[in-house]
Amino acid sequence: MTDAAGRVGLDPQVNPEPPEDDDERPALTINRRNLIALAGFLLASLAALYFLAPQLAGLDDTWARIEDGRPEWTIAALLLTFGMFGGYVAMFRGVFVRAGSSRLGWRASYQITMAGLAASRLFAAGGAGGLVLTAWALRRSGMRKRTVADKTIAFLVLTYLPYAVAVVVCGFGLHWGVFRGDDPFTLTFVPAVVGVVLLAIAFAIAFIPTDLQRRMRPFGKGRVARLTQQLAEAPAATSAGVRDALEHLRSRDPALLGAVLFWAFQIAVLWAAFHAFGNAPPVAVLTQAFFVGMLGNLLPMPGGVGGVEGGMIGSFAAFGVDSGLAVVAVLVYRAFTFWLPLVPGVIAYFRLRRTVELWTRDRTASAAA
Repeated sequence: MTDAAGRVGLDPQVNPEPPEDDDERPALTINRRNLIALAGFLLASLAALYFLAPQLAGLDDTWARIEDGRPEWTIAALLLTFGMFGGYVAMFRGVFVRAGSSRLGWRASYQITMAGLAASRLFAAGGAGGLVLTAWALRRSGMRKRTVADKTIAFLVLTYLPYAVAVVVCGFGLHWGVFRGDDPFTLTFVPAVVGVVLLAIAFAIAFIPTDLQRRMRPFGKGRVARLTQQLAEAPAATSAGVRDALEHLRSRDPALLGAVLFWAFQIAVLWAAFHAFGNAPPVAVLTQAFFVGMLGNLLPMPGGVGGVEGGMIGSFAAFGVDSGLAVVAVLVYRAFTFWLPLVPGVIAYFRLRRTVELWTRDRTASAAA
């Protein structure tokens, strides 16, 4: 993907035959035993969130709101959920198919993205489980490790770029009165400043030479040289990924709109959920509270269960939204975007295992020929 001068090209190398010591199984394995354990934990979390939390919070009218909800808006929220995943698959293809792997068709892309989303919900905070599973599948499709690393970073940058931009625009817009809505300083101005800083850091990283490891060779000998090159590996790979993301943006590939659709449809699901049980807050408030609440994904629990719900509900309350309405809307949103896709995600995982086995057989047959 990168040349000696540190430039990023559009046609990274693809290795049709990964080394024999590559893992044939993903680092994260879904089997009957951990499915039962995870199901027990998630069911307990579900009961706590949907039954105990509203009572402890004194929101006795939560279930009355659900019973009096408008089903047409709930159905609309459900349908909008499919747009969210469609955008995610399109984004995945827009980034990884350009790496040159002929094996990543629409079916394989769907299996990898859905299985990755399920893994990110079941195994780790901040999406780490999904990243591990996705990297394994891409390696088995024939991509080199460096290509997978670069493209994964580019994918993350492009996916979260709309997130950061939205927080900056809505945060400053609400703080300065450009948009309609309340202005809790810690949820508008502060996140906007943090977003600007993170965008600046990402842009600055692009100036790090992608061949930093080679440039560090003259500094030190033996163990010191190895240590400096190892320390240089992460910033060099990150720089290559950021540069690749910028290349994607310059190409104006329509598939990159998938990142915008991924977030926009999630906000639309939440917007429809609010309308199902009352009135939705202003768009800027809805967007800012959504993204600030999503930081609950960083908590060390599967899928940010409890953290995201609490973060969003607390954010809406700070913006002056009725707490009972926020609880119901957020729980419906999470039911559709978190709980519902777990089943097709697990199914996609087992289908992906079969797909990878077919790739391995094809590679073995090609090598024998």
